[in-house]
Amino acid sequence: MKQQHYYWAGFGAFIIWGFIPMPLRNLTDFASGQILYFRMLISLVALALLVLAFRRAMLKETWQLFKSQSAKIQKRDVAYLLLGTALLTINWLSYIYVINHVDIQTGSFAYLVCPILASLFGFLILKEPLNNNQWIAIGLSALSCGLIGVASWYSLSFSLFIGGTYALYMITQRVLRLYDKVILLALQLVISFTLIAPFYSALAGEAFTMPSGYFWLWTGILAIFFTVLPLFLNLLALKGLPSGVVGIIMYVNPLLNFVVAYLFYGEKTSIQQFIAYLIIIGSIVLYNTKPKEKARLSGTV
Repeated sequence: MKQQHYYWAGFGAFIIWGFIPMPLRNLTDFASGQILYFRMLISLVALALLVLAFRRAMLKETWQLFKSQSAKIQKRDVAYLLLGTALLTINWLSYIYVINHVDIQTGSFAYLVCPILASLFGFLILKEPLNNNQWIAIGLSALSCGLIGVASWYSLSFSLFIGGTYALYMITQRVLRLYDKVILLALQLVISFTLIAPFYSALAGEAFTMPSGYFWLWTGILAIFFTVLPLFLNLLALKGLPSGVVGIIMYVNPLLNFVVAYLFYGEKTSIQQFIAYLIIIGSIVLYNTKPKEKARLSGTV
């Protein structure tokens, strides 16, 4: 496959995710827990078919890889698998709620600040080093959050919660990086759905009856075209592009979220919020800029 195809796959994934508020907004009248339940169910069925059709060999390799690990590593991996499952479930539920009952900008800001949070958690939990530019970027992100917080602590708390849960989820995936991502996600959905299935009546609230055709249509679109398809495209991009490049491309997602919020749903942005968004974008650019090495004292410049 040509290099440009991997770029198209990467951009395609995050462009699709950039429009995810639209199917969610078409489900505003339904409980967030009910949307989560059926998003997981349909995504799980789709991923199971995908694994059985195209990744049976990888499924066997993943199991063999797990069995080859020491008992200590196996326990660690199971613990991180369960932790990642819980974080992903909480993240999906809170994001659905925020998009439908708070505003799109709050959800978008969460994924702007998420990679910065992930790097900070990586430093604190995995002891991953950070250079000077990255520390400055983290400081600028904190300033941006402060500006958002002055405008609305309610929105900021949701943004940090969503961004934080996904950042921690990314940490668990770094620990489990040797395993196939599609199979990991399928397994996490199996575990999550098994745990939440008995509580459908509580998740659905008053809507305990079987959902309508309208609900099935939009949750199907949400699961197939806004969950499984971009996941596949993202994994394809990661096969041919450095993870750092994909990390830069991922910012297409929240930026498109802001465009959708402004153009389609008439959400307004204050000057203070706009400045905060510019600061966070600047911090992202700085974070991904390698610091210049100090010139050596030699006969050349």
